[in-house]
Amino acid sequence: MNFWNHWGFTADSWKGQRGEYWVLAQMALLVAYVAVPSYQPVSPTVMPPALRYGIMGFAGILALFATVLLGKGLLDLGQNLTPLPYPREDGKLVQTGVYGWVRHSLYSGLILVTLALGLWQFSLSHLAVSLALFGVLNAKASQEEIWLQDRYPEYEAYRQRVKKLIPWVF
Repeated sequence: MNFWNHWGFTADSWKGQRGEYWVLAQMALLVAYVAVPSYQPVSPTVMPPALRYGIMGFAGILALFATVLLGKGLLDLGQNLTPLPYPREDGKLVQTGVYGWVRHSLYSGLILVTLALGLWQFSLSHLAVSLALFGVLNAKASQEEIWLQDRYPEYEAYRQRVKKLIPWVF
């Protein structure tokens, strides 16, 4: 139980005061991503090879970038890590490392890795779940930013400097 308390979960957690339901929605979509059957309206084998390998190459690059965002994001957050959008009581605002590129690098990494796998498989069903995951994580990040702004006065300046989910874009 101490492990869950360390991450911010409490006996009252399921009242939703710290964003627990956002975590459940995120987990449900990740399970759905694994469980959904692949839907390929066109077999990749009938695509022109340049297009097929171009898409696969782009998917590989996305997957590598997602791995960097996830791995470096975990390292840079360190003891501040929590699955909840509510900041830890003993947390600090991290603005360096990968968090100088994008404010929510772990969310970005999850979105990009699911997108990359969907592209690699040429699966529209997986791409659809990736888009749903983007929607949920964007909403979760928006709630998290309200709490971060309340906790850290310098958050507004950071928010103006660094993009939310897609480095240098959005």
